[in-house]
Order: sequence, then C-alpha cells, then structure tokens
Amino acid sequence: MLVAEMMTTPVVSVPRTWSVKQAVRLLYEQDITAAPVVDERGRMVGIVSEMDLLRAEFEVDPGAYRRPAAEPGSRPSVGVADVMTTAVRVVQEGADILDLAKLMITMGVKSVPVLRGDDLVGIASRRDLMGVLAEGDERIRDDVLAALRDSTETAGWRVAVHDGLVELSGGGDERSARIAELIAGTVPGVAGVTLTR
Repeated sequence: MLVAEMMTTPVVSVPRTWSVKQAVRLLYEQDITAAPVVDERGRMVGIVSEMDLLRAEFEVDPGAYRRPAAEPGSRPSVGVADVMTTAVRVVQEGADILDLAKLMITMGVKSVPVLRGDDLVGIASRRDLMGVLAEGDERIRDDVLAALRDSTETAGWRVAVHDGLVELSGGGDERSARIAELIAGTVPGVAGVTLTR
C-alpha cells in the first residue's frame, strides 16, 4: 500500500507568523498532534507538535498561560517560528507504507508530512497507520488479491482471510506458491500466511 492511499488530506497547516497560542488552539480544535508550518507562499518550512507548543508555554515561563492574548497586529513574544522543528522527516506520496512505518519507529516521530515533489499534499500519522492495521478482513483480502494480480506467476490463487490470517489455495507450482506467500506477507494487516493445495 502506498502512503497516498492512507494519508490525511487536506493538510491542516500553521502559518509561521502565528503565535504559539494560535497554534495551540488550532491543534486542539482539530484534534491533531502536529501540523506542518508553512511560509507566506504555502511552502513547508517546519513542523510544530503538541510537545513543541507545551514546552513553549510551560517550560520557559510557568505562568505563561495566565498572560492575556497579544493585541491584534502586535508581534507575539513567542511564535511558531521560534519553537517549530525545521529538520523535518518527510515521505513522498508514492512511498510504501512499510517505509513510513520504519521511519516512524526508528526516528520516534508521530506525524510525517507527505510531499508530491516539493509540494505538501498530506500528512501521515501513527493513527493513520493504526487505521490500516485495524482494517477488516475484507480489506486485507482485497489488498492481497490486488498484490497477487500484479504478478503473472501468482494471479491464480484464491484468498481467504480470518482475523488477519491469510489462507492461499488453488495456485500453481512450488515456485508460484513461494512467491504468493512472500507477496501476501507484505500486505499491511496480514498476521500470517498459510498455503493449502
């Protein structure tokens, strides 16, 4: 499965000129854990997370939450540009979700912006990956069948799925069986693969 098939779009983004309080409000109201930060042209220049915003509000000044909001037109004392992460891990929309999962696990990131070339087109979160894994057996079966149809050597197999366990039957020779088993095992949500003749 490709990242484009499971990412969240359209992307909720934060202008880099916003205050921390404005970003806090947006993330809270949208029920998201992070958002890409964009410049005046809509180009991504960073990402800001709940943790970045909490640190900005509580670690610098524990009483910051009691300050009145800045007057319209005035420059906030701490802005999104001051707390965002600029070294952003990204994926292209055509990447495999296994690569996305590896990136999230090894780097410990919760949300990854998705690009088409240099353009921001989506965001993928741990929640999105969990949704893929939580898909029902019918979706897994469809995905396995589609993956097997992509190879002329594995197109004849029948597929049954129960609780994520895939049963392949009715296929061809030993080589075809090994290929089908390997392909089915790469489909997200598959817990195991068995072959019957």
